[in-house]
Amino acid sequence: MKLISWNVNGIRSVHKKGVLVPFLQKVNPDVACFQETKAEEHQSEVDLPEYEEYWNSAKKKGYSGTAIFTKTKPHSVLFGLPEDIAKKHGVKDDGYGDPNEEGRVVVVEFGPPAGGLYVATVYTPNAKDDLSRLNLRHKHWDPAFLEYMKRLEKDKPVVFCGDLNVAHTPDDLANPKPNEGRKGFTAEEREGIDAMIEKGFVDTFRLFTEGRGHSTWWSPFARARDRNVGWRIDYFFASKSLRSKIKASKILPDIYGSDHCPILLELDL
Repeated sequence: MKLISWNVNGIRSVHKKGVLVPFLQKVNPDVACFQETKAEEHQSEVDLPEYEEYWNSAKKKGYSGTAIFTKTKPHSVLFGLPEDIAKKHGVKDDGYGDPNEEGRVVVVEFGPPAGGLYVATVYTPNAKDDLSRLNLRHKHWDPAFLEYMKRLEKDKPVVFCGDLNVAHTPDDLANPKPNEGRKGFTAEEREGIDAMIEKGFVDTFRLFTEGRGHSTWWSPFARARDRNVGWRIDYFFASKSLRSKIKASKILPDIYGSDHCPILLELDL
């Protein structure tokens, strides 16, 4: 089973650049997970008849949004955080909006023909430059999302992926020291990843690759991408029970069209 995840920063934009369809046709993933689609399904001109498409669009037009394209029709599809978990953790309008109305999560459930697992894509709320959304993310969103993944895991293994908007360790960004305490590299945001690992989810990329210099997002300024002055903020996490089935987890930095590049996961199910 081959999966890709990509923050496309506008699916209509990356499609108009002539990148999206050729990329999917070449890589031929079984499941493609997208974040920051910034569109509703009827607005997309992407024509991929071999895929079923499941979109969770934000109420605010042209903002946020996630989608999963899959060749295998799932048993079930779930959108957003469950209401009881969102309520328990106080996920609600923080002055910018209700993050559970911003199209941030899609989950598909596959049965035994595809290995019997859940695949989730997530676009984690950005803490913002002034850290005005850090409390929402740290105290409310991150614990709620993790509880949701653990709930799903009680039924069958889970793979979740997406733009988590945080570099976990100093190895995950080019310039850690000057960015300490700033958006994307605060102690609070990094604790969210710590908690995922403590609860048994595996950062699949780090099973195969150590060290620095592996980025998935680059600033559009100062030729950051050309110089690989970037951040690894896009991840595939998997249940520990899947560890022996993980055959590859890669970053695909040569694929352009967005300020993020795609990432890839291969499972032997």
